[in-house]
Amino acid sequence: MHRVAAQLGVTKMALYRYVPGKAELVALMVEAAIGPYPPVKVRHSGWRERLEEWAGQLFDVFRRHPWALDATVGPRIMGPAELSWLERAVSALDGTGLSGAERMDAAALLVGHVRGITQQARATGPAGNPEAQLGALLGDLMQAHGERFPALTAALTSAARSHGQDQAWEFGLQRILDGLAALIDRRVR
Repeated sequence: MHRVAAQLGVTKMALYRYVPGKAELVALMVEAAIGPYPPVKVRHSGWRERLEEWAGQLFDVFRRHPWALDATVGPRIMGPAELSWLERAVSALDGTGLSGAERMDAAALLVGHVRGITQQARATGPAGNPEAQLGALLGDLMQAHGERFPALTAALTSAARSHGQDQAWEFGLQRILDGLAALIDRRVR
């Protein structure tokens, strides 16, 4: 609060006239940075396409505002813009036969995937490819100790054939959606 007040050229106490505390200030910052869920560009008829678009949009937001990863963890104050994102994910699963709790859990699972991949990208820098960097780091270790870790050595060799292409985002997203599809199919029967 002190640092924000200083940047605004007011006293810390003056800032408290507008926000009661740090939690509310962070919530306002998240609201301003993330904003409401953007208008849908393409009308998708299926839940899967809507969730793919939603996850991609959220991924872009976290890449543009990496500080929001830390600001949006755990129980906290959420504003209408942030809630609009959750609304979009949950409503994408309307009519699928999933309960409200399952739709919330599906949204949480997708948010977890988006957050995890975004955090990996943030840790490796703007030009980083987490899978290629991991392969490079483990390459020397596997040459020296690969016989102790045969499954890992085989997996890294296979990944090297794809030139360390970063596939974790798409692979994870599709497996989550495949799992939801299997659950939805069981409910529809």
